[in-house]
Amino acid sequence: MSSPDKEEVKTKVRIDKWLWMVRLYKTRTMAGDACSSGKVKIDDVNCKPSREIKIGSIVQVRTGQIQKTIQILNSPKSRIAAKSVPDYYLDLTDKEEYDKLKQLDSQFEHREHGIGRPTKKDRRQLNKLKIENCLNR
Repeated sequence: MSSPDKEEVKTKVRIDKWLWMVRLYKTRTMAGDACSSGKVKIDDVNCKPSREIKIGSIVQVRTGQIQKTIQILNSPKSRIAAKSVPDYYLDLTDKEEYDKLKQLDSQFEHREHGIGRPTKKDRRQLNKLKIENCLNR
């Protein structure tokens, strides 16, 4: 019985581990849960957390409000620094997805950190602006 090459064994990485290593998910458990719940697809097919990746595969990942489409370029040995992430996957996500994210962020009111809660007068003005904005749409 022949044993596989060491190089071949190193390239076999589970999708949940790879997603965690390239920092698409904060924890491996979160990556595994995303795979189990159908938020991760490899070549347009839902995958289990134990599925092994292949170089060149197209992966679709739902993170938050956007659907990211990436192509696997390489497999790291362990979790990598944020600077070296572009070496391991190519982002093929449409610009519309990122525009959708910006639009969602702009729908919510933004308050600088540390200025406190709005006063009663400020809150009334904000509510008035929101109502006017909704009526103008």
